[in-house]
Amino acid sequence: MTEQALVFDRELIRRYDRQGPRYTSYPTAVQFHDGFGVKLYLEQARCTNEAAKPAPLSLYFHIPFCATVCFYCACNKVVTKNPAHTVRYLDCLTKEIEMQSQLFDKSRKVEQLHWGGGTPTFLNQAQMQRLMDETRKNFYLSDDDEGEYSIEIDPRTVDVARIGFLRALGFNRLSMGVQDFDPTVQKAVNRVQSEDQTLAIIHAARETGFHSVSLDLIYGLPFQSVDSFDQTLTRVAEASPDRISVFNYAHLPHLFKTQRQIDETALPAPEEKLRIFRHAIERLTRAGYVYIGMDHFAKPLDELAVAQREGKLSRNFQGYATHGDCDIVGMGVSAIGRIGRSYSQNERDLEQYQMRIETGGLAVFRGVELTGDDVLRRDVINQLICHFELNAVDFETRYAVDFWGYFAAEWEQLTVMQEDGLLKMDSQGLQVLPAGRLLIRNICMVFDYYLNSQADDKVRYSKVI
Repeated sequence: MTEQALVFDRELIRRYDRQGPRYTSYPTAVQFHDGFGVKLYLEQARCTNEAAKPAPLSLYFHIPFCATVCFYCACNKVVTKNPAHTVRYLDCLTKEIEMQSQLFDKSRKVEQLHWGGGTPTFLNQAQMQRLMDETRKNFYLSDDDEGEYSIEIDPRTVDVARIGFLRALGFNRLSMGVQDFDPTVQKAVNRVQSEDQTLAIIHAARETGFHSVSLDLIYGLPFQSVDSFDQTLTRVAEASPDRISVFNYAHLPHLFKTQRQIDETALPAPEEKLRIFRHAIERLTRAGYVYIGMDHFAKPLDELAVAQREGKLSRNFQGYATHGDCDIVGMGVSAIGRIGRSYSQNERDLEQYQMRIETGGLAVFRGVELTGDDVLRRDVINQLICHFELNAVDFETRYAVDFWGYFAAEWEQLTVMQEDGLLKMDSQGLQVLPAGRLLIRNICMVFDYYLNSQADDKVRYSKVI
């Protein structure tokens, strides 16, 4: 990928600021359907084992429990202070681990493992040890610390000693939410978390040998302004995490009930929100971070930045990733997997998930099998969103198609974007220009067959900026 600067063109952003997918998959979850169930999932798993060179595995575990609710959150979660609720769930997870492991050859190494939530650190240490032990017993985990094994934590639920425990458990990457250090903002979204708590965890992670620390920020929350968010950015830059995500808060109270507790009148105006994001880009770039794409930044020597420079970056349900060739096994309530030429999702309701597992079956309740067209378009979108360029000749060689002949219908929309300075294209391919990098989702949307074959008002996505 060619290094290039970002251009923040306010007029272009206004013109292209529409709703659209984040492309953590293609087809997106909107296309998942209940016609895809356990039978098709088992067939896809079997086919991956029979490949000439079976792909390595990535395991995702969803731990849905949270002690308190963050008003902005749109994740699948169970808010409770009662640790007894985790007992049945952990029993189900261990059963699911055993069932899933039987579907894949034991020689397939787990290159990636991720615990997400919810709050994985809601589990106590004995439960976490049990979950990792069961995983190690059933899957081929790395013992050389070379795997990318990560966990999401809430700094309010762990202390320095527990960080050492997580490292000994096998995790070598850690991510945590900060959102904003401003006490007024924290109170407004019910996420009161001191700066000292966060910094202590970062220090402990480094002292215990974690390979990478990632922080999540959110812009567009109540009472935020450029000046107030700058103070958070300054403190975060001084803490120097390896990766930083600056997510756009999408206020969709009709879809997510907890967001109804946010005072809409306190949300920053759209123009101020744009200024906040622009300032975040400038501030983090000055601090030495590389803009990976969309809302992700990384230090130049971080694996994300290296993978992007080497053309190996990919995207999945955890965001940007460095192991795009893995089959992803999703476990736990609502977990999404990617096996072979398919995506699948477990039951989203906790009780339904547990009942499915307890009765001896997998909890897959919907998904989608990819057509040849889906595979091609997924590759195109992944290349654009990760590397900001396309080599048409390469695609023609790999897919035996006339690239621009195949995408003749898309040419007209891309021509308009070319005239607007977002990209340039010719017979050899397409390159996203500096003004187009912030609008990469819009460019990807041109290649989205499903989005362009349905009425926009049928589907609700977040704004692209």
